[in-house]
Amino acid sequence: MGSHARSGLAAAGIAAFRGERLVLRDVDLQVPPGGATLLLGANGSGKSTLLRVLAGLKRPDAGTIHWNGVDTVEEPAPVAYLGHLDAIKLALTVCENLRLSGPSLEPALAAMDLEPLRDLPGRLLSAGQRRRLALARLALRPPGGLWLLDEPTLGLDAASVARLGALFAEHRRAGGAIVTATHLPLPLEDVAELHL
Repeated sequence: MGSHARSGLAAAGIAAFRGERLVLRDVDLQVPPGGATLLLGANGSGKSTLLRVLAGLKRPDAGTIHWNGVDTVEEPAPVAYLGHLDAIKLALTVCENLRLSGPSLEPALAAMDLEPLRDLPGRLLSAGQRRRLALARLALRPPGGLWLLDEPTLGLDAASVARLGALFAEHRRAGGAIVTATHLPLPLEDVAELHL
């Protein structure tokens, strides 16, 4: 492994169309291990599109994306992606939903205060509780990967936002990187901003 062994995320010259409309053009982004970047801009400015491109859910129409020096086309990055939808299976309990993401549930339950809800089916959870469940999956990911989050505080109360801040800090201490789109303040310190 060369000098890029722990270089984090490096995206250069990213362009992307949504339908016939060019929504991203010449976007450059670097997020080192332990770093975080906020994607800011008006609705329709391409924040969600950029997250989907970085996650590998949409191919860029131009540009390159590297994770720790390796082109993500050749080897996908270890990504956790959270979009606008929570992807909760409504018939499954909180624990059953988490078990789909990893074997040890306790860190996830504790991270987002889901222990009292562990046996409730997803269909009985409020919108905020569903978002907390979606975010709890982050605690089950191996340390050091890339988190791509689209409006992560959607539907969260102040206590849940504070818990999310603790989860962010732990991930960054382990060398993980965060890129998140937001219209609201997030509990992130020493964060870069990319205005789209």
